[in-house]
Amino acid sequence: MSYVSKSPWVIHYDGSSCNGCDIEVLAALTPLYDAERFGVVNTGNPKHADIFIVTGGVNAQNAPIIKQIYDQMLEPKIVVACGACACGGGVYQSCYNVMHEGTRAVIPVDAYVPGCAVKPESIIDAVVAGIDLLEEKAKKMKKNPADKERTDADAGHGAHASVANVDDVPGAGSADVR
Repeated sequence: MSYVSKSPWVIHYDGSSCNGCDIEVLAALTPLYDAERFGVVNTGNPKHADIFIVTGGVNAQNAPIIKQIYDQMLEPKIVVACGACACGGGVYQSCYNVMHEGTRAVIPVDAYVPGCAVKPESIIDAVVAGIDLLEEKAKKMKKNPADKERTDADAGHGAHASVANVDDVPGAGSADVR
């Protein structure tokens, strides 16, 4: 991790989930795992947040909320999909109401943390990877201030915080319900 000019603030949204990943995200912020050593601060205001952590499955009910939170965040911003459900539907993938592509069906995702439930250490790894991506995006914005919109190329490659890849999940490319 390079020197960071500011502390990254995270906003967390839990979609329709079993709350396993939600609890692990909160655990990562406790003194036991001490994400604050990297300057990470949890906020409830999207305008203050740099990193958007999404847990749980994405469906037609919560997709507009996820999009709204994302749109309210200022550039540069990073999206981390935590858990199998946020990455690609997880155990609920075959349900009629779950978008099978997970969070990326609604917004571009920069880092994936697959698992059920994810480990707090993996979440911290993804946030630290997100800090580096934030610095890269900030440098790009300084070079070309007119280009504040994300390109598909920036969002498409994603930084994977663990060895598993959501694209390797069978059926992850299935049609989704909108």
